[in-house]
Amino acid sequence: MTSTARTTSTPTPFRVDVPDDVLADLRARLARTRFTPASDATPWAAGADPAQLRDLVAYWADGFDWRAAEAALNDFPHYTAEVAGARLHFLHLRGRRPDGAPAPLPLVLSHGWPSSFVEMLRVARRLADPAAYGGDPADAFDVVIPSLPGFLYSELPRGPFTRRGVAETWHSLMTGTLGYERYGAFGGDIGGGVTQWLGALYPDHVAGVHVTSALVSADFEKHPPTAEEQTYLDALAAYDRTDGGYSEIMCTRPDTVAAALIDSPSGLLAWIVDKYRDWSDCDGDVARRWDRDTLLTVATLYWATASIGTSFQQYYDFHLNKILPPVTVPAAVTLSHEPGYANYPRSLAERVFADLRHWREPRRGGHFMSHEEPDQVASELRAFFGPLRPGA
Repeated sequence: MTSTARTTSTPTPFRVDVPDDVLADLRARLARTRFTPASDATPWAAGADPAQLRDLVAYWADGFDWRAAEAALNDFPHYTAEVAGARLHFLHLRGRRPDGAPAPLPLVLSHGWPSSFVEMLRVARRLADPAAYGGDPADAFDVVIPSLPGFLYSELPRGPFTRRGVAETWHSLMTGTLGYERYGAFGGDIGGGVTQWLGALYPDHVAGVHVTSALVSADFEKHPPTAEEQTYLDALAAYDRTDGGYSEIMCTRPDTVAAALIDSPSGLLAWIVDKYRDWSDCDGDVARRWDRDTLLTVATLYWATASIGTSFQQYYDFHLNKILPPVTVPAAVTLSHEPGYANYPRSLAERVFADLRHWREPRRGGHFMSHEEPDQVASELRAFFGPLRPGA
């Protein structure tokens, strides 16, 4: 299947620059934070732990150096462009390769929720400049990291937010805006769904797809679940009954919770950090995987862009997603080590991927694997895409 690239504009260099008055207002709100008492004696059993939240808020208000974090973000090359009628923010790191070597394979990295481009920064440098990390410079990629529509500096699409729609936008970015004829795709969570749609829609352009969280096909009418698959599906449903409250409200009443979070930085932080703790491979200690400055960088970006509510759009529109067609391009899965994918059977991925060439269960790195285990992810991507590079 081929495509017609949608309208795009020339990329414009962009810098993260939060106005002083926004930061002053943030600090003032943090200083006035009111905290709820814990509902359970066990920390985190009922959601964000008030004691740990109090410590994070205190550091955010008086200790966290946003300008240093902002400068570090601006060490990366940011751009915006109009793609499919909306402003899209993305990072574009050109691969550093030896003179005379083939051009690097372009690779688009797609994040999920409640994430951002920040999740991909550690792995992006390893992919674009492997020699700086003791690797082979011939393994370099051109790395593109778009912000999902409605997240941070990317505008929502004109129509519904679906994984297919985002894939169409990503393809326009890669082929129309950036001029790549052939590229690879990687992602997890929402980004994993987008990645798989790229492979399904554009097999003439997508060299391969690599995901850390695989879609569960909802179409079991022709081929009912096996006993192993049904055991997993039952366990996932049981887990969702304890974890899915956040999802239910964002799917059904996103504007109600967004009204609270867009007006309260401590509430916003609680909503985000609860998921970073629960979904990271951290055994309940979020600090094992995320230092305070990185967590607060993500929270400040959501706050400064007032985008927590628009990030919910993909939940509210979730019912509009269609069943994914078979993905025929070469595919890889490096399975996320998080509760939702415990005992995930390979056979479910094989329902989606007709050419599953790479399957790994490293049991390290959770929902945000690219940040949690950047060396592992870089190694997995090089191993899978190596044979798919031009001239390989």
